Amino acid sequence: MPLVRQGHRHHRTHGKKHRVRERAKESIQEDQEESHDTPSQRVQFILGMEEDEEHVPHDLFTEMDEICLKEGEDAEWKETARWLKFEEDVEDGGERWSKPYVATLSLHSLFELRSCIINGIVLLDMCANSIEEIADMVLDQHEPSSDLDEVTRKKVWEALLKKHHHQNEKKKNNLLPIVRSFGEAGQKKSDPHSMDKTGMNPLNLQPPPTNLEGRNGQSHDTTPTDLSKAELHFMKKIPIGAEASNVLVGELDCLTRPIVAFVRLTPAVLLSGMTEVPIPTRFLFILLGPVGKAQQYHEIGRSMATLMTDEIFHDVAYKAKDRTDLLAGIDEFLDQVTVLPPGEWDPSIRIEPPKNLPSQEKRKMPGTPGVPNGNACHVEPEDHSGPELQRTGRLFGGLILDVKRKAPWYWSDYKDAISLQCLASFLFLYCACMSPVVTFGGLLGEATHGQISAIESLFGASMTGVVYSLFAGQPLTILGSTGPVLVFEKILFKFCREYELSYLSLRSCIGLWTAFMCVLLVATDASSLVCYITRFTEEAFASLICIIFIYESIEKLISLGYNYPVHMHNDLEQLTFYYCRCTRPPYPTNSTLSYWATKNIDPSAVPWANLTVSECRMMYGHFEGLGCSYNGPFIPDVLFWCLILFFTTFIMSATLKQFKARRYFPTKVRAVIGDFAVFITIFTMVVIDFLIGIPSPKLQVPSVFRPTRDDRGWIINPIGPNPWWTVLAAIIPALLCTILIFMDQQITAVIVNRKEHKLQKGCGYHLDLLMVGVMLGVCSVMGLPWFVAATVLSISHVNSLKLESSSAAPGEQPKFLGIREQRVTGLMIFVLMGLSVFITGVLKFIPMPVLYGVFLYMGVSSLKGIQFFDRLKLFGMPPKHQPDFIYLRHVPLRKVHLFTAIQLTCLVLLWVIKASRAAIIFPMMVLALVFVRQVMDFCFSKRELSWLDDLMPESKKKKLEDAKNKAKAEEESEKMMEEAQQTVIDIPVVNTSYLAVPGSEAQTRNISSRNNNRADPADINISDEMSKTTVWKTISMNTEKL
Repeated sequence: MPLVRQGHRHHRTHGKKHRVRERAKESIQEDQEESHDTPSQRVQFILGMEEDEEHVPHDLFTEMDEICLKEGEDAEWKETARWLKFEEDVEDGGERWSKPYVATLSLHSLFELRSCIINGIVLLDMCANSIEEIADMVLDQHEPSSDLDEVTRKKVWEALLKKHHHQNEKKKNNLLPIVRSFGEAGQKKSDPHSMDKTGMNPLNLQPPPTNLEGRNGQSHDTTPTDLSKAELHFMKKIPIGAEASNVLVGELDCLTRPIVAFVRLTPAVLLSGMTEVPIPTRFLFILLGPVGKAQQYHEIGRSMATLMTDEIFHDVAYKAKDRTDLLAGIDEFLDQVTVLPPGEWDPSIRIEPPKNLPSQEKRKMPGTPGVPNGNACHVEPEDHSGPELQRTGRLFGGLILDVKRKAPWYWSDYKDAISLQCLASFLFLYCACMSPVVTFGGLLGEATHGQISAIESLFGASMTGVVYSLFAGQPLTILGSTGPVLVFEKILFKFCREYELSYLSLRSCIGLWTAFMCVLLVATDASSLVCYITRFTEEAFASLICIIFIYESIEKLISLGYNYPVHMHNDLEQLTFYYCRCTRPPYPTNSTLSYWATKNIDPSAVPWANLTVSECRMMYGHFEGLGCSYNGPFIPDVLFWCLILFFTTFIMSATLKQFKARRYFPTKVRAVIGDFAVFITIFTMVVIDFLIGIPSPKLQVPSVFRPTRDDRGWIINPIGPNPWWTVLAAIIPALLCTILIFMDQQITAVIVNRKEHKLQKGCGYHLDLLMVGVMLGVCSVMGLPWFVAATVLSISHVNSLKLESSSAAPGEQPKFLGIREQRVTGLMIFVLMGLSVFITGVLKFIPMPVLYGVFLYMGVSSLKGIQFFDRLKLFGMPPKHQPDFIYLRHVPLRKVHLFTAIQLTCLVLLWVIKASRAAIIFPMMVLALVFVRQVMDFCFSKRELSWLDDLMPESKKKKLEDAKNKAKAEEESEKMMEEAQQTVIDIPVVNTSYLAVPGSEAQTRNISSRNNNRADPADINISDEMSKTTVWKTISMNTEKL
């Protein structure tokens, strides 16, 4: 029942001294002796109780204040430590906070705290509005069990009401010390609570003349909160709705025995000046004792504050009904602590907060006691495939479910994009997507003699990307061109030339058949087969794409040396002969002679030596001299300048991206720099390149929107000049193309939709494949390149939209909250890509080496989180130096190496096939990875694969067999229960004989296990065992003497 303060009582009779405390101790001892529940079981019961509005746990900020004496001034409460998640102490100089660290407690102080809860005052659900009321009720409860006279009571009461000095006030006090001293001088004359400033001990307080005067004096709890004094920066780190827990410890010379109280207020009350931040107080722990034990009280206070930050005890404190519940919470905490040997570790060392905090959910579950060193019992893993991949058995059933799943989120996909982070992601990925699209178009133009080139690539990417971003099930996926598609286009073009077929018409037929097959796959829920793509296949494919990005970025940089060679081993004596001039071609080609004839040019009359570079090229002149490359003059510094741009872009992008974790600049500035890292890098490199003036190769974007060749339009006839049978023959290459599109799209979708990304809006494998298939058919009819999900670009897109908690506790790493799921970034990327032909004046300033550096950064950054590369490093590490990966605890090292070797072999085979002329069968090899993983079930146990990989779905036949076996086992268990009804239970009686009563085997086992509970060394009750220790007996004896 809540304690409601009716009035101030100062004169009490003391006829019941010691009897209340003795009865409380006896009842606690009886409960512990009669109860067979362990503290863990008791805590689980407490946490399982129904919550009411007043006992809903909130986040807690804990502050510890100690009463101190300032030379020549009044006593006051001084803030010495605080906890939001980790401990922060005021350093000895008093000028700054320490770095947050993991609190380390002595076992002795925890035992003393437990003794304080047993012997002290516990007031739960106290209803009070000020610190005066709280002090009155605490002292009222303390008087019946102590010799607290009126004078001592008044001194303690006034001590509890003393001013609280917080660390954030120190800076302001130092600014105007003289003004503050004059201001306080005027206040203290009228303050009845001010202490004596004579040479006497300031804590040796004299009572005021009347009780009325003390009650009407300055209140520390009713003054309005001055937000200007609050540490606003720290306030931002406190979660919304948080409450305060105040720990007040100290020593008073008027006391002969300690005063201990644990108070829970209902409701929480804002006590002005009590806490450094203006949040309501829910808990108070008061420990005031005689002089000489300040350090002991300090450690007990730290123990109490640390307990309040513990996730389990925190909930117990909110839901506790009595003192026994609090003791159960402390005992459960003691049951989970890890002890460090005193000779192997220095307690003065502050432990840095961990990057990832362990989950405490297992402490809330019955039957899962804590296991030392984190060796938790293995839990059967869940199926890695969600409901999105379940076969419906209906035509287009999966597609309909995808639409129903995504439709409620559609408008939020646009509203959620209102963020600077989305702008940064858009600017970064626009530059990252533009270059491969233009480069792919250029390579395709060379392979097809200009029938599909850069302008078609830009138009196709823009149109496909816009439609996909608007209607796809997973808009975080970025579409792009792939290497196997280019190989397919080259082979098809060569085939058409040899057999004199129309390339664009045959390609259009193949594209339409491929689109039809993709729609057929959507109709039959074929995307449900994605559940067979486990981490093994994902990592092999993603690693290959990342390595391709890294390899091609370096290859393209090296290829610049062909156009911009370096003259090595030069002789300075020959420097005077270093020149490059235009001369008449000694052996003109037929095209050159035809051009001269058409333009009526007489080569003998042309002043070749006076022509500029562009004029020489226009006249088909020949460049001659040491200063010329194969196609004209060059500047030797270009290649080295490109190397500088390339590596500077990579290093600067990686450094700025990690700037969020640095200690420089405010949090918002670091967040903006981290989000705009790649854009800032590109902009900086463009400016530096422009200022230096070395003519590095630039991004070339078509400036006119029309087909590359005049003999083709934007609509392609699928038959055209080709024979009618080519329409049917196109089915064969379309099958291969369908496998390529399906595998590329779905593997990338699986990587994007990983559980680790914590996506909230669901995914849509069927809807995604439908969009890709439909747009592939449209691009085929329009003679545009085909586009499918690009793995590295999609991973980079997801990484650029990661969300982290904004209110992280000091020392705590920001929590990963998920991904900002929206459609706007992808939509804007491809809209601006389509408009790029109108902004070529800006894009022409971007150096190609800078974009190559961005590709290298994307490839390297996408490797993070791929377990395959972590396991690959283990080959070169001795076991004692290997990282503490969780799978190394449960899987033998030789099995880990075998798994990695198989994955590496598959990766090498994929690379060899892609780089060879057999690249056309690359999609078949990607599909073969699934079958390789299926065979691995015979080499590894199910448990080992659950740690190293995802478990593959079992066959339908196996599921039916398991269901039959389960039903059979249930029938047998029911029969055994019926037969067990006549089983006899032996219950021991006083004379060591046994009493036989009918019962079940289950009851027999329960009673037997209870009687033999002490026989198993692993089954202990921490409360019982602790009471047997000498340390606890000593603490109890000392308490009784007081």
